[in-house]
Amino acid sequence: MRRNHILIASAAVAAVLASPASAHRQWLLPSTTTVAGADEYVTVDAAVSNDLFYPDHFPMSPDQVTVWAPDGSVGKLENPATGRYRSTFDVKIDKPGTWKIGTQRSGVMGTFKVNGEEWRLGGRGRPMGAPGAGGPGAQGGAPARRVENVADIPANATDVKLVETLAANYIYVTADAPTKTVFTATGKGLEIEPITHPDELVSNEEGQFRFLVDGKPAAGVKVTVVPGSKKYREAEQAQELTTGADGVLHVKWPVAGMYWINASAADAKPSEKRASERRMSYTATVEVVAP
Repeated sequence: MRRNHILIASAAVAAVLASPASAHRQWLLPSTTTVAGADEYVTVDAAVSNDLFYPDHFPMSPDQVTVWAPDGSVGKLENPATGRYRSTFDVKIDKPGTWKIGTQRSGVMGTFKVNGEEWRLGGRGRPMGAPGAGGPGAQGGAPARRVENVADIPANATDVKLVETLAANYIYVTADAPTKTVFTATGKGLEIEPITHPDELVSNEEGQFRFLVDGKPAAGVKVTVVPGSKKYREAEQAQELTTGADGVLHVKWPVAGMYWINASAADAKPSEKRASERRMSYTATVEVVAP
């Protein structure tokens, strides 16, 4: 089971960090983003697929998902279930304000060489010490091709090329009036500071979000905005946008409906000292209503 969770998590991070135009997309889809009163339930679908929001590839694991209540406390998932192509779960919305539901993933990926042979950190392959795998310099059997942690990289490794990854994927659900407590910046990685609240988006009004990197406005962040129901359209209709000098993204919504937003950024400021690059992504599903 542990190996399955590792592979699911690796696939999820890869799906989020890969080019949105060419890769499977990881998404969360709530049954609604607004409820009246604080005694309601929201059902969420979770999957990785080509078309938004049509499950056709791989389910997300509910074990990866966290619920944050408006007061900052951690809520819980109810009735989680995983099928062939998607997972579902319920969240009881029992406090007024805006809830955050989603995933936060971090890790280090990359390659290195041992005695001239390439190994991989994370991802698929036999881990060091697996039956028949041997190890660096081991006698007999095929050498291991993968290790799970940076600490497992042998001291004699060469050509070490590591990338730190930070990936977040959220939905927001508001009971009664919207609040912004769940948007308080942690100062780590790529985050948003909403100017327009995600649960107050209207198709004839521009949405504005300020993107932050390590708590500071981030200029030049590439953002892809895609309307759902691609299955029923000939064209993707994606918007490829960029944040301004003030870190603000301006988005127009062609039609009402659910939209998938994916932002990505990279720099040379990893917290892992053996990594040379940091790649960050922020993903959200938002609902845009008709005027």
